[in-house]
Amino acid sequence: MKFLDLCKVYIRSGSGGGGAISFRREKYIEYGGPDGGDGGDGGDVVVEAVEGLNTLIDFRYQQHFFAQSGQHGMGRQRTGRSGDDIVLRVPVGTEILDEDEETVIADLTEVGQRVVLARGGNGGFGNLHFKSATNQAPRRANPGQEGIERTIWLRLKLIADAGLLGMPNAGKSTFLAASSNARPKIADYPFTTLVPNLGVVGVDGAEFVMADIPGLIEGAHEGRGLGVTFLGHVERCSVLLHLVDGTSEDVADDWKIIIDELEAYGGALADKPRITALNKIDALDDEERAEAKAALEAVAGPVMMLSGVSREGLTEVLRAVRGKIVVGSAAGDEDAPWRP
Repeated sequence: MKFLDLCKVYIRSGSGGGGAISFRREKYIEYGGPDGGDGGDGGDVVVEAVEGLNTLIDFRYQQHFFAQSGQHGMGRQRTGRSGDDIVLRVPVGTEILDEDEETVIADLTEVGQRVVLARGGNGGFGNLHFKSATNQAPRRANPGQEGIERTIWLRLKLIADAGLLGMPNAGKSTFLAASSNARPKIADYPFTTLVPNLGVVGVDGAEFVMADIPGLIEGAHEGRGLGVTFLGHVERCSVLLHLVDGTSEDVADDWKIIIDELEAYGGALADKPRITALNKIDALDDEERAEAKAALEAVAGPVMMLSGVSREGLTEVLRAVRGKIVVGSAAGDEDAPWRP
């Protein structure tokens, strides 16, 4: 299945049916009178978060969604049938944005959450509604209310407890494959990862979800490389794990590039709890390890050491990540238990 996390769709709610102008005329019945029914209401356009989806690819092939209009009223005091709603089923974590791509209409973070995006038009009154003692034969009826037409954007932000950051070839996919059952593509060239990957990581009997996004390079906020398109997928994370390639010529500069891109992206992403880890230490001897760690600690503070290939230091890093998630959950709600 192809991955798609941003799409534009056009929606329109149903128009209400018009009221009927009708009079009762039956054989052998002396008195008639108005009996025109009201029109039916138009259908709503609803968006719902459902299980089993992790991409918006379905909206690439269908961008227009129109709810059904209400039926017109009829004689014999018959009300028109209301139009059927149309439901857009999206993955959990989808944001609904207005046409300007900035105004957030809704943020669907729970399964079953539903939001009405466009309310259907009301049905018009039939002439029976206007009957009175002074107007016993009204010849007027209201038309149905027009539906609402609008353009919206759907943006998917994957829900994960922890997110992986780093330069291309920092070993993020290898780390995710070593710590979970996820099988992301791994190769010895940059930008192996082209779409975000999720993996369920287990340590000490507890599990949490980790997201791996494509690597960032200098100038990503200006569109270089894959840009910062996928940073939205780690916005919901409680903690970020920043992996730095230990075999790089300048580990401190690699760390600064990622931090600068986070700050340029804006929002609260740069302020999230962050763990810095020096990766690929299996390729370094003791002297090189100490030198790289010292250079990185001079700019990043405490640094952990690990290798996704040999699994050295892997458990310690996972425990540190889990600890940050537990602390973040407790800070948000003291009574809420830690959740995977």
